[in-house]
Amino acid sequence: MILELLESHGITYQRVDHPPVFTCEDVRRLVPGLPGAETKNLFVRDGKGRRHFLVAVRPEKRVDLKRLGLALEVSGLRMASAESLAEFLGVETGAVTLLGAMNDTHGAVEVIIDEELWAERAFQCHPLVNTSTLVLTKEALTRFFEITGHTPRVIVVPARA
Repeated sequence: MILELLESHGITYQRVDHPPVFTCEDVRRLVPGLPGAETKNLFVRDGKGRRHFLVAVRPEKRVDLKRLGLALEVSGLRMASAESLAEFLGVETGAVTLLGAMNDTHGAVEVIIDEELWAERAFQCHPLVNTSTLVLTKEALTRFFEITGHTPRVIVVPARA
């Protein structure tokens, strides 16, 4: 379904199929030399479960959720449950991806991209499953967000010391 959406809007991508991957290390091992920036994606929510965020950073960044909560002006920021992940983004644990915004048809999820990551020209994203990786240019990903009605907020995502 995601591929059809991209193709129907003229969004080009490079696709590589591979065995299931659950970490960026798995991708590096099974699909070495893949172009584009690797992304680590977190699905988090505020303490009351009213606001949900899809956060993308470089794989090596350890996100400080408390400080990120302050930056987003929410309290009690924590990882969302697998049930919420399926409900809001239509993906399972291990397949969290920026492309999950496609399934957020009610605009309930806020997309947050780390400033350092957004400086890249292309990005690696799972197409809603962890058995493929797509490489999309920044222009292609920007167009995707326009189509899905998501305006990413590009900020400096705080790292743990």
